[in-house]
Amino acid sequence: MIFLTRHEHFNAAHKLYNPSWSPEKNEEVFGKCANANWHGHNYDLMVTIKGEVDADTGFLMDVKKLSQIINEYVCEPLDHRNINMDVTFMKDVLPSTENLAIKIWEQLGPKLPANVKLHCIKLYETPRIGVEYFGPTL
Repeated sequence: MIFLTRHEHFNAAHKLYNPSWSPEKNEEVFGKCANANWHGHNYDLMVTIKGEVDADTGFLMDVKKLSQIINEYVCEPLDHRNINMDVTFMKDVLPSTENLAIKIWEQLGPKLPANVKLHCIKLYETPRIGVEYFGPTL
């Protein structure tokens, strides 16, 4: 088994806000991230896939094709968007980095070739804050 990671990037705005809470509770829990005027991040996304190397190509997967899939289904819908308002796959989901990583997994998993499996989504919203998601537990 071999693992291959593709690094991509997108910029997006969001607001962490639970509508069932009072503004004071949101401010207490989310602080500046609950700002009514939103805030943005320069996200770094690392998608790691796994599988066996193809004897004919020497590749697990053509990295250009992997990049195209990531960009079409994740980066383009997110880049320079308001995650709360503009991103269909995040509708009615609190756009924490954790939830965004899970939704990215859900977007990419079904789009990969049958011989390739997702291993990990790493998503950094800042150079010092990031999450890793290894898929649903069975």
